[in-house]
Amino acid sequence: MRFGGGIARDQYREGMLSIFRSPSRYLQGRNATGSLGAQLAEIGLTGPALFVASPRTTAQLSATWRASLDAAGIPFTIHAFGGESTQAEILAGAEAGREAGSTVVIGAGGGKALDAARGIAHELGVPIVNCPTLASSDAPCSAVSVIYTPEGVVEGYRYYPRNPDLVVVDTSIIARAPRRYLVSGMGDALATWYEARTVIEAHGVNQVGGLPTMTAGALAELCCRTLMADGPDAVAAVDAQSVTPALERIVEANTLLSGLGFESGGLAIAHAVHNGLTAVPRTHPYMHGEKVAFGLLVQLVVEGRPTSELRKVVDFCRGVGLPTTLSDVGLADLADDELTAIAEVTVRPQSTAHHEPFPVTAEMIADGVRGADALARER
Repeated sequence: MRFGGGIARDQYREGMLSIFRSPSRYLQGRNATGSLGAQLAEIGLTGPALFVASPRTTAQLSATWRASLDAAGIPFTIHAFGGESTQAEILAGAEAGREAGSTVVIGAGGGKALDAARGIAHELGVPIVNCPTLASSDAPCSAVSVIYTPEGVVEGYRYYPRNPDLVVVDTSIIARAPRRYLVSGMGDALATWYEARTVIEAHGVNQVGGLPTMTAGALAELCCRTLMADGPDAVAAVDAQSVTPALERIVEANTLLSGLGFESGGLAIAHAVHNGLTAVPRTHPYMHGEKVAFGLLVQLVVEGRPTSELRKVVDFCRGVGLPTTLSDVGLADLADDELTAIAEVTVRPQSTAHHEPFPVTAEMIADGVRGADALARER
Protein backbone atom coordinates (compact mmCIF):
# COMPACT_ATOMS: atom_id res chain seq x y z
CA MET A 1 0.00 0.00 0.00
CA ARG A 2 1.26 3.45 -0.86
CA PHE A 3 0.44 5.98 1.84
CA GLY A 4 -1.41 8.99 0.67
CA GLY A 5 -4.70 10.80 0.76
CA GLY A 6 -5.03 10.99 4.51
CA ILE A 7 -6.14 8.81 7.37
CA ALA A 8 -9.63 7.31 7.24
CA ARG A 9 -12.10 9.39 9.20
CA ASP A 10 -13.20 6.45 11.31
CA GLN A 11 -9.64 6.32 12.65
CA TYR A 12 -10.44 9.33 14.82
CA ARG A 13 -11.69 7.28 17.71
CA GLU A 14 -13.58 8.88 20.53
CA GLY A 15 -11.05 10.34 22.95
CA MET A 16 -8.08 9.77 20.61
CA LEU A 17 -6.00 12.46 18.95
CA SER A 18 -3.42 12.24 16.20
CA ILE A 19 0.04 12.99 17.60
CA PHE A 20 3.31 13.79 15.82
CA ARG A 21 6.56 14.46 17.68
CA SER A 22 10.09 15.33 16.63
CA PRO A 23 13.37 16.79 17.92
CA SER A 24 13.51 20.58 18.16
CA ARG A 25 16.53 20.90 15.87
CA TYR A 26 18.33 18.48 13.54
CA LEU A 27 21.78 19.21 12.10
CA GLN A 28 23.55 16.91 9.61
CA GLY A 29 26.62 17.21 7.44
CA ARG A 30 30.35 16.97 7.03
CA ASN A 31 32.31 17.91 10.20
CA ALA A 32 29.10 18.82 12.04
CA THR A 33 30.69 18.04 15.43
CA GLY A 34 32.71 21.23 15.17
CA SER A 35 29.45 23.20 15.26
CA LEU A 36 28.22 21.61 18.50
CA GLY A 37 29.26 24.43 20.85
CA ALA A 38 27.77 27.14 18.65
CA GLN A 39 24.53 25.18 18.27
CA LEU A 40 24.23 24.68 22.02
CA ALA A 41 24.80 28.36 22.66
CA GLU A 42 22.27 29.39 20.01
CA ILE A 43 19.47 27.49 21.76
CA GLY A 44 20.53 28.59 25.23
CA LEU A 45 22.10 25.34 26.46
CA THR A 46 25.21 26.87 28.01
CA GLY A 47 25.99 24.11 30.48
CA PRO A 48 27.60 22.74 32.44
CA ALA A 49 27.20 19.79 30.07
CA LEU A 50 27.59 16.09 30.77
CA PHE A 51 28.85 14.00 27.86
CA VAL A 52 27.80 10.34 27.99
CA ALA A 53 30.15 8.39 25.76
CA SER A 54 32.24 5.24 25.66
CA PRO A 55 36.00 5.50 26.18
CA ARG A 56 36.47 4.80 22.47
CA THR A 57 34.15 7.61 21.38
CA THR A 58 35.76 9.93 23.89
CA ALA A 59 39.22 9.18 22.54
CA GLN A 60 37.99 9.87 19.02
CA LEU A 61 36.12 13.12 19.67
CA SER A 62 37.16 14.74 22.95
CA ALA A 63 39.58 17.17 21.28
CA THR A 64 36.83 18.37 18.92
CA TRP A 65 34.39 18.68 21.82
CA ARG A 66 36.95 20.71 23.77
CA ALA A 67 37.64 23.11 20.91
CA SER A 68 33.96 23.57 20.04
CA LEU A 69 32.55 23.96 23.55
CA ASP A 70 35.48 26.06 24.82
CA ALA A 71 34.88 28.49 21.95
CA ALA A 72 31.26 28.79 23.09
CA GLY A 73 32.21 29.13 26.78
CA ILE A 74 30.42 25.91 27.76
CA PRO A 75 32.04 23.82 30.54
CA PHE A 76 31.62 20.05 30.44
CA THR A 77 32.55 16.75 32.03
CA ILE A 78 32.54 13.26 30.53
CA HIS A 79 30.81 10.20 31.98
CA ALA A 80 32.05 6.86 30.65
CA PHE A 81 29.27 4.75 29.15
CA GLY A 82 29.65 1.09 30.07
CA GLY A 83 28.21 -0.51 26.94
CA GLU A 84 24.65 -1.52 27.86
CA SER A 85 21.64 0.73 28.29
CA THR A 86 20.60 -0.65 31.68
CA GLN A 87 18.71 0.93 34.54
CA ALA A 88 21.89 0.77 36.64
CA GLU A 89 23.84 2.59 33.91
CA ILE A 90 21.21 5.35 33.81
CA LEU A 91 21.21 5.82 37.56
CA ALA A 92 25.02 5.94 37.68
CA GLY A 93 25.08 8.57 34.94
CA ALA A 94 22.44 10.64 36.70
CA GLU A 95 24.52 10.62 39.86
CA ALA A 96 27.56 11.80 37.89
CA GLY A 97 25.45 14.59 36.40
CA ARG A 98 24.26 15.73 39.83
CA GLU A 99 27.81 15.83 41.15
CA ALA A 100 28.88 17.93 38.17
CA GLY A 101 25.87 20.26 38.37
CA SER A 102 25.04 19.41 34.74
CA THR A 103 22.19 21.32 33.10
CA VAL A 104 22.29 19.46 29.77
CA VAL A 105 23.22 15.90 28.81
CA ILE A 106 24.97 15.14 25.51
CA GLY A 107 24.89 11.53 24.34
CA ALA A 108 27.59 10.58 21.85
CA GLY A 109 28.10 7.21 20.18
CA GLY A 110 25.82 4.40 19.06
CA GLY A 111 22.20 3.68 19.86
CA LYS A 112 22.72 2.19 23.31
CA ALA A 113 24.85 5.14 24.46
CA LEU A 114 22.13 7.53 23.27
CA ASP A 115 19.42 5.45 24.97
CA ALA A 116 21.33 5.67 28.24
CA ALA A 117 21.93 9.40 27.79
CA ARG A 118 18.21 10.02 27.29
CA GLY A 119 17.46 8.14 30.49
CA ILE A 120 20.09 10.13 32.37
CA ALA A 121 18.72 13.44 31.12
CA HIS A 122 15.22 12.39 32.19
CA GLU A 123 16.42 11.46 35.66
CA LEU A 124 18.09 14.86 35.97
CA GLY A 125 15.17 16.76 34.43
CA VAL A 126 17.45 18.52 31.91
CA PRO A 127 17.55 18.80 28.08
CA ILE A 128 19.09 16.04 25.98
CA VAL A 129 21.35 16.46 22.94
CA ASN A 130 22.19 13.45 20.77
CA CYS A 131 25.36 13.17 18.69
CA PRO A 132 25.34 9.79 16.95
CA THR A 133 28.67 8.57 15.62
CA LEU A 134 26.96 5.80 13.64
CA ALA A 135 23.90 5.67 11.40
CA SER A 136 23.11 2.25 12.86
CA SER A 137 19.64 2.92 14.27
CA ASP A 138 16.85 5.50 14.45
CA ALA A 139 17.44 6.13 18.15
CA PRO A 140 18.92 9.67 17.94
CA CYS A 141 15.68 11.54 17.23
CA SER A 142 13.34 9.64 19.51
CA ALA A 143 11.93 10.10 23.00
CA VAL A 144 12.27 6.46 24.00
CA SER A 145 15.05 4.29 25.39
CA VAL A 146 15.35 0.55 24.96
CA ILE A 147 16.39 -0.83 28.35
CA TYR A 148 18.48 -4.00 28.45
CA THR A 149 19.52 -6.36 31.21
CA PRO A 150 23.28 -6.52 31.93
CA GLU A 151 23.27 -9.73 29.85
CA GLY A 152 21.95 -7.88 26.78
CA VAL A 153 18.31 -9.03 26.81
CA VAL A 154 15.66 -6.42 26.08
CA GLU A 155 13.89 -5.61 29.35
CA GLY A 156 11.47 -2.99 28.08
CA TYR A 157 11.03 0.59 26.87
CA ARG A 158 11.12 3.91 28.69
CA TYR A 159 9.12 6.72 27.12
CA TYR A 160 9.89 10.37 27.81
CA PRO A 161 7.71 13.48 27.57
CA ARG A 162 9.92 15.29 25.07
CA ASN A 163 12.23 14.57 22.15
CA PRO A 164 15.84 15.74 21.99
CA ASP A 165 16.45 19.47 21.93
CA LEU A 166 19.23 19.01 19.38
CA VAL A 167 20.53 16.19 17.17
CA VAL A 168 23.94 16.63 15.53
CA VAL A 169 24.90 14.05 12.88
CA ASP A 170 28.46 14.23 11.57
CA THR A 171 28.62 12.37 8.26
CA SER A 172 32.43 12.61 8.20
CA ILE A 173 32.50 10.33 11.25
CA ILE A 174 29.83 8.00 9.89
CA ALA A 175 31.69 7.63 6.59
CA ARG A 176 34.73 6.26 8.44
CA ALA A 177 32.79 3.64 10.39
CA PRO A 178 32.62 0.02 9.16
CA ARG A 179 29.88 -0.64 6.61
CA ARG A 180 28.08 -3.02 8.98
CA TYR A 181 26.84 -0.13 11.10
CA LEU A 182 25.29 1.75 8.19
CA VAL A 183 23.76 -1.46 6.84
CA SER A 184 22.30 -2.30 10.25
CA GLY A 185 20.74 1.16 10.32
CA MET A 186 19.14 0.40 6.98
CA GLY A 187 17.61 -2.75 8.46
CA ASP A 188 16.09 -0.73 11.29
CA ALA A 189 14.88 1.93 8.85
CA LEU A 190 13.53 -0.58 6.33
CA ALA A 191 10.92 -1.76 8.82
CA THR A 192 9.68 1.79 9.42
CA TRP A 193 7.21 2.01 6.55
CA TYR A 194 5.95 -1.57 6.83
CA GLU A 195 5.29 -1.22 10.56
CA ALA A 196 3.72 2.23 10.22
CA ARG A 197 1.52 0.91 7.41
CA THR A 198 0.28 -1.84 9.72
CA VAL A 199 -0.58 0.61 12.48
CA ILE A 200 -2.35 2.90 10.02
CA GLU A 201 -4.34 0.02 8.55
CA ALA A 202 -5.21 -1.21 12.04
CA HIS A 203 -6.41 2.28 13.04
CA GLY A 204 -3.95 1.79 15.88
CA VAL A 205 -1.82 3.81 18.24
CA ASN A 206 1.72 4.99 17.56
CA GLN A 207 4.68 5.05 19.96
CA VAL A 208 3.68 8.37 21.51
CA GLY A 209 0.15 7.33 22.41
CA GLY A 210 -1.81 8.85 19.56
CA LEU A 211 -3.08 8.09 16.10
CA PRO A 212 -0.58 8.35 13.22
CA THR A 213 -0.68 11.56 11.21
CA MET A 214 -0.47 11.84 7.42
CA THR A 215 2.97 13.35 7.97
CA ALA A 216 4.24 10.29 9.84
CA GLY A 217 3.00 7.93 7.15
CA ALA A 218 4.47 10.02 4.34
CA LEU A 219 7.86 10.24 6.07
CA ALA A 220 7.88 6.51 6.73
CA GLU A 221 7.16 5.80 3.06
CA LEU A 222 9.83 8.29 1.96
CA CYS A 223 12.26 6.48 4.22
CA CYS A 224 11.58 3.20 2.41
CA ARG A 225 11.85 4.73 -1.06
CA THR A 226 15.15 6.40 -0.14
CA LEU A 227 16.61 3.12 1.08
CA MET A 228 15.62 1.30 -2.08
CA ALA A 229 17.06 4.05 -4.29
CA ASP A 230 20.30 4.90 -2.51
CA GLY A 231 21.19 1.98 -0.24
CA PRO A 232 23.81 0.23 -2.41
CA ASP A 233 25.51 3.51 -3.38
CA ALA A 234 25.70 4.59 0.26
CA VAL A 235 27.36 1.28 1.18
CA ALA A 236 29.92 1.87 -1.56
CA ALA A 237 30.58 5.37 -0.19
CA VAL A 238 31.27 4.02 3.30
CA ASP A 239 33.58 1.39 1.85
CA ALA A 240 35.50 4.27 0.26
CA GLN A 241 35.24 6.34 3.48
CA SER A 242 33.74 9.17 1.45
CA VAL A 243 30.81 11.50 2.06
CA THR A 244 28.57 11.45 -1.02
CA PRO A 245 25.02 12.67 -1.70
CA ALA A 246 23.80 9.06 -1.54
CA LEU A 247 25.41 8.60 1.87
CA GLU A 248 23.90 11.85 3.13
CA ARG A 249 20.45 10.70 2.02
CA ILE A 250 20.78 7.27 3.63
CA VAL A 251 22.09 8.77 6.88
CA GLU A 252 19.05 11.05 6.93
CA ALA A 253 16.78 8.08 6.19
CA ASN A 254 18.34 5.91 8.90
CA THR A 255 18.32 8.69 11.47
CA LEU A 256 15.67 11.33 10.86
CA LEU A 257 13.07 9.76 8.55
CA SER A 258 13.10 6.45 10.39
CA GLY A 259 13.15 8.15 13.78
CA LEU A 260 10.10 10.27 13.00
CA GLY A 261 8.39 7.48 11.11
CA PHE A 262 8.68 4.78 13.76
CA GLU A 263 7.79 7.01 16.68
CA SER A 264 4.85 8.87 15.20
CA GLY A 265 3.88 6.09 12.79
CA GLY A 266 4.11 3.14 15.15
CA LEU A 267 5.77 -0.27 15.49
CA ALA A 268 4.47 -3.77 14.94
CA ILE A 269 5.81 -7.33 14.69
CA ALA A 270 9.24 -6.55 13.21
CA HIS A 271 10.58 -4.83 16.31
CA ALA A 272 8.80 -7.28 18.59
CA VAL A 273 10.64 -10.16 16.90
CA HIS A 274 13.91 -8.30 17.46
CA ASN A 275 13.12 -8.29 21.16
CA GLY A 276 12.27 -11.97 21.01
CA LEU A 277 15.56 -12.80 19.31
CA THR A 278 17.48 -11.19 22.18
CA ALA A 279 16.14 -13.97 24.43
CA VAL A 280 18.57 -16.35 22.71
CA PRO A 281 22.18 -15.46 23.63
CA ARG A 282 23.50 -16.67 20.29
CA THR A 283 21.88 -13.63 18.64
CA HIS A 284 23.66 -11.11 20.87
CA PRO A 285 26.58 -10.56 18.47
CA TYR A 286 24.10 -9.31 15.89
CA MET A 287 23.09 -5.68 15.77
CA HIS A 288 19.65 -4.20 16.42
CA GLY A 289 18.90 -3.43 12.78
CA GLU A 290 20.09 -6.82 11.61
CA LYS A 291 17.58 -8.54 13.87
CA VAL A 292 14.85 -6.06 12.94
CA ALA A 293 15.42 -6.90 9.26
CA PHE A 294 14.73 -10.57 9.90
CA GLY A 295 11.80 -9.55 12.11
CA LEU A 296 10.36 -7.64 9.16
CA LEU A 297 10.31 -10.79 7.06
CA VAL A 298 8.49 -12.56 9.90
CA GLN A 299 5.97 -9.71 10.01
CA LEU A 300 5.28 -9.90 6.28
CA VAL A 301 4.73 -13.66 6.53
CA VAL A 302 2.44 -13.41 9.56
CA GLU A 303 0.44 -10.62 7.91
CA GLY A 304 0.04 -12.69 4.76
CA ARG A 305 1.49 -10.01 2.50
CA PRO A 306 1.99 -10.78 -1.21
CA THR A 307 4.98 -12.94 -2.10
CA SER A 308 6.14 -10.22 -4.49
CA GLU A 309 6.53 -7.81 -1.57
CA LEU A 310 8.44 -10.36 0.47
CA ARG A 311 10.76 -11.00 -2.48
CA LYS A 312 11.38 -7.26 -2.90
CA VAL A 313 12.43 -6.96 0.75
CA VAL A 314 14.60 -10.10 0.61
CA ASP A 315 16.34 -8.86 -2.53
CA PHE A 316 17.05 -5.46 -0.99
CA CYS A 317 18.41 -7.03 2.20
CA ARG A 318 20.71 -9.34 0.28
CA GLY A 319 21.85 -6.51 -1.95
CA VAL A 320 23.16 -4.46 0.98
CA GLY A 321 24.12 -7.34 3.29
CA LEU A 322 21.24 -7.62 5.76
CA PRO A 323 20.11 -10.96 7.27
CA THR A 324 17.28 -12.85 5.61
CA THR A 325 17.52 -16.30 7.22
CA LEU A 326 17.91 -17.76 10.69
CA SER A 327 21.48 -18.73 9.92
CA ASP A 328 22.20 -15.06 9.16
CA VAL A 329 21.42 -14.22 12.81
CA GLY A 330 23.30 -17.17 14.29
CA LEU A 331 20.37 -19.59 14.51
CA ALA A 332 20.96 -22.11 11.72
CA ASP A 333 20.18 -24.97 14.12
CA LEU A 334 17.39 -23.27 16.05
CA ALA A 335 16.08 -25.59 18.77
CA ASP A 336 12.41 -25.88 19.66
CA ASP A 337 12.95 -24.42 23.13
CA GLU A 338 14.80 -21.43 21.65
CA LEU A 339 11.99 -20.82 19.17
CA THR A 340 9.48 -20.98 22.00
CA ALA A 341 11.49 -18.40 23.97
CA ILE A 342 11.67 -16.08 20.96
CA ALA A 343 7.95 -16.34 20.31
CA GLU A 344 6.93 -15.85 23.93
CA VAL A 345 9.05 -12.72 24.36
CA THR A 346 7.74 -11.40 21.04
CA VAL A 347 4.12 -11.52 22.23
CA ARG A 348 4.44 -10.64 25.89
CA PRO A 349 2.06 -7.95 27.22
CA GLN A 350 2.70 -4.43 25.93
CA SER A 351 4.63 -5.83 22.93
CA THR A 352 4.31 -3.91 19.68
CA ALA A 353 3.30 -7.22 18.09
CA HIS A 354 -0.15 -6.42 19.43
CA HIS A 355 -0.37 -3.37 17.18
CA GLU A 356 -1.43 -5.70 14.38
CA PRO A 357 -5.10 -5.58 13.31
CA PHE A 358 -5.60 -9.17 14.52
CA PRO A 359 -4.69 -11.10 17.69
CA VAL A 360 -1.08 -12.29 17.61
CA THR A 361 -0.08 -15.47 19.42
CA ALA A 362 3.22 -17.15 20.16
CA GLU A 363 2.25 -19.98 17.83
CA MET A 364 1.76 -17.53 14.97
CA ILE A 365 5.18 -15.99 15.60
CA ALA A 366 6.87 -19.40 15.74
CA ASP A 367 5.28 -20.36 12.44
CA GLY A 368 6.24 -16.97 10.99
CA VAL A 369 9.88 -17.41 12.01
CA ARG A 370 10.10 -20.81 10.38
CA GLY A 371 8.11 -19.64 7.36
CA ALA A 372 10.22 -16.52 6.77
CA ASP A 373 13.42 -18.55 7.00
CA ALA A 374 12.14 -21.12 4.51
CA LEU A 375 10.89 -18.54 2.02
CA ALA A 376 14.14 -16.55 2.17
CA ARG A 377 16.25 -19.67 1.69
CA GLU A 378 14.10 -20.70 -1.27
CA ARG A 379 14.48 -17.21 -2.74
